[in-house]
Amino acid sequence: MPYGPWKKKNKSTKEHLVENEEVSGGHAGAGSLSKSAVNGAGLPPPPANLRPKLVFHTQLAHGSPTGRIEGFTNVKELYSKIAEAFNISAPEILFCTLNTHKIDMEKLLGGQIGLEDFIFAHIKGIKKEVEVHKSEDALGLTITDNGAGYAFIKRIREGSVADKVKVICVGDHVECINGRKIVGMRHYEVARMLKDLPRDKMFTLKLVEPMKAFEMLEPRSKGGKPSSENKIGTGKSTLRLRSKGPATVEEEPTEFEEKAIKKVDDLLENYMGIRDTELAATMVEVGRDKKNPDEFATALDETLGDFAFPDEFVFDVWGAIGDAKQGRF
Repeated sequence: MPYGPWKKKNKSTKEHLVENEEVSGGHAGAGSLSKSAVNGAGLPPPPANLRPKLVFHTQLAHGSPTGRIEGFTNVKELYSKIAEAFNISAPEILFCTLNTHKIDMEKLLGGQIGLEDFIFAHIKGIKKEVEVHKSEDALGLTITDNGAGYAFIKRIREGSVADKVKVICVGDHVECINGRKIVGMRHYEVARMLKDLPRDKMFTLKLVEPMKAFEMLEPRSKGGKPSSENKIGTGKSTLRLRSKGPATVEEEPTEFEEKAIKKVDDLLENYMGIRDTELAATMVEVGRDKKNPDEFATALDETLGDFAFPDEFVFDVWGAIGDAKQGRF
């Protein structure tokens, strides 16, 4: 097949809280996470006896005691475990970061967690509504999602339409566009909706910013582009959360994988206005042993049928994987 377009009851238990520790005294876990979940849906969770018996420490990012969580196998289950530990509802959690309580888009938790990583949960804060004049075709926003139905802003390009609207911030959850509620949509759907808004017209965004502790208040961040120095994982084993099947403990990505994933993630942003390193990692896995673009395109269609990728994007991804194999970047 030649390559072408692709269509296709929480119960509070005090034993979870193990010590009264402020955010600033959090666990100094090593490493960071750069992957986000491909899809929150999938097969039913595996039996409890097949789930990894690993314990992770967690705090609410704006300040809380330290909790302990275990026995999860995907992002939604992880959020439920965090919610249970702190007696909140899982839908209150917007996203998590690893080893920092700050809204740092390069430390987002998604599909892979280092076994020594400390999890900070960012929960819903102030709601806000803003009217924006779309004076250019591109708004300058990069969208990602938390793997559990919430899309949020990962980057704001300097000098862009969105950058001039100071109430729009990195980390804000996009709740409604022109009155249409988008909770439950994937990030690529939200990015497409924003891109398709007519130029030279006003539109309305309803946003929810993450809750911040007083001492965390600081100037708005643009989000920052990932540095080539950033590493995925801790340099040790990591827990890989999969949308289908049980979580697995794996070694850190190879140098080839790190370079290829970063390049494919950059291509996702350029072509689709999203960043999703778990999706990028899946594409690299799919393309690792494929011999030509047609074979790669067919495999992508079988693996990621929910996405509609432009032909040029697929060809560029194939090229990026090939360059990484040859050590050309």
